[in-house]
Amino acid sequence: MAFVHTWLSVGSRHEPVGKTGMAHLFEHLMFGGTATQPFGAFDRRIEEAGGDTNGATWLDWTYFSNDVPVAALPLVLELEADRMQHLVLEPEPVEREREVVLNERRETVEDDVDEYASEQLYLTALSRHGYRHPTIGFTEDVEGISIEDCRTFYRTYYAPNNATLVVVGDVEPDAVAELVGRHYACMPPSSIPTAPDDAEPEPAGARRKRLELPTDLSRLVVGYRAPAVGADDHAAVVVLNEMLTGGRAGWLHRVLVEESRVAQGVSGDVGFFRDPSLWELDVLAQDEDITPDALEAPLRSVLESVADRIDEAALEGARSRLELRALQELWSGDGRAEQLGFGEVVLGDPGWSLDRVDAYRKVDRDAVVAAAERYLRPETSTTIEVLPSDEDEL
Repeated sequence: MAFVHTWLSVGSRHEPVGKTGMAHLFEHLMFGGTATQPFGAFDRRIEEAGGDTNGATWLDWTYFSNDVPVAALPLVLELEADRMQHLVLEPEPVEREREVVLNERRETVEDDVDEYASEQLYLTALSRHGYRHPTIGFTEDVEGISIEDCRTFYRTYYAPNNATLVVVGDVEPDAVAELVGRHYACMPPSSIPTAPDDAEPEPAGARRKRLELPTDLSRLVVGYRAPAVGADDHAAVVVLNEMLTGGRAGWLHRVLVEESRVAQGVSGDVGFFRDPSLWELDVLAQDEDITPDALEAPLRSVLESVADRIDEAALEGARSRLELRALQELWSGDGRAEQLGFGEVVLGDPGWSLDRVDAYRKVDRDAVVAAAERYLRPETSTTIEVLPSDEDEL
């Protein structure tokens, strides 16, 4: 098998205010027709060759993946090069995909309490950086994207000097290089805009927002500042998050779920982004009588006692679980292609995943304590309280 990924250095953080959702809309549009291929031909031809194709967009990047038999590699590169140059951007395909995206937003955000609360967390916590924009876009912005907006975005970001091509599998490097030269050498570069100067300022104090949403149970979502994925202390923050929220062994699970029984679930997520972002902690109440206040008190108590809770067993367990996950991401050809593309586009280092395994192994108690003192600061936190409402819609 051959695993072909095309990574582009464009995501939702590159969108101007009022044009959110453009990068995600374009992920959809790229599966449309070209000057030489009718609508649906890309998917059909890959499937007929015995392969699978997909795409994804996030804050810093967009990528397209193709898993195919090695014999289909020339076809994949031909089709990928074609849609990077000759995509048809006319009213009919744009309107079709716009409606798909709007329906996706309704299903995954506007009808989903968890995702809506997370969106509100970023909007409340961040005042300037493009990470505050939801990747799927705001409804009114997606509705307002014009044909000319699409064409400008395409000419700007879908160019060889903004793309990283990754090929993993049982292939001959010289043969791959010949195919790439044949299909891509003719493409002119574009003028890539400088990344927005939107560094997020230090918050003046804690931020808080209360939401009444159509849900049966209260929820608490707390965001702390998180370092960029390339920062020296990012691995320590991830290890600390694992000790706090790593399944039944996590301290927050023990205290909030097993001991105080105020929560039925706790989760944590640290941003893996080019710039500093958020570390999100999410707590769901055990029953209808539990309020956000009842969730917050034990949560803050655990976060304030990190230094007292760390022992070598907890530290080693967290490191080992993270090392295993990092290595599992490299077991498949598709996983290796994804890690190589991510590393190159976000960090300029395609071998970053192996370095990350070493970084986890080096995290010690002092590093975790320092991370807790630096990032788990109440005065820089953002809290979203979710309360049940009788309303049927968000």
